[in-house]
Amino acid sequence: MAVKRRPTGTHHGDLRNALEEAALALVGERGPHGFTLAEACRRAGVSVSAPYKHFSDREALLASLALKGYEEQRRRYRSALAAHSDPVEQLAAFATAYVRFAAEERALFDITFLAGLDKSRHPELATAGSALHDDLMPVTSRLAPDPDEAFELLVQVAAAAHGLALFQQQEMLPGRWNTRASVEEQAARTARALAGGKTR
Repeated sequence: MAVKRRPTGTHHGDLRNALEEAALALVGERGPHGFTLAEACRRAGVSVSAPYKHFSDREALLASLALKGYEEQRRRYRSALAAHSDPVEQLAAFATAYVRFAAEERALFDITFLAGLDKSRHPELATAGSALHDDLMPVTSRLAPDPDEAFELLVQVAAAAHGLALFQQQEMLPGRWNTRASVEEQAARTARALAGGKTR
């Protein structure tokens, strides 16, 4: 995780990081809509006027964290893809990594996907999302040479992994099915089924 852990206090050598750290902790406790910028300042141990040197408002602070979320996803997904040469297994590894990111970085996942950030105001988020797409499309294109079909396959695999991740978070799966290991396996199996259909 890119956000460094620092003690709070009245002075920070890295105010930006301290505010991001405080906001991330608050999101972990209350969700992306459950805190104010003033609360982040108090958690960081700085005055309520301090953040404006770096963040114009609460959304700008969340957007900075969302960008870190995209960067962490890209790092994980690239590593997952690099571990395999077969495109079906690459997509299964991507789906597993997606679920794992949602579980291990719950606050970043919630900020990235559930905060409702305005990407027209923060175009860097759209750019970061496009970078994920650009990494994955060559994989699906090996299974579905038509660009529209390749994109559709990518959407289906990602949507399945996203839905399973949310199901686990909200405890919508029964008993043993709701463990992270089980959900990762389900995501991988679903990706293989979707991708395998393109190889027949």
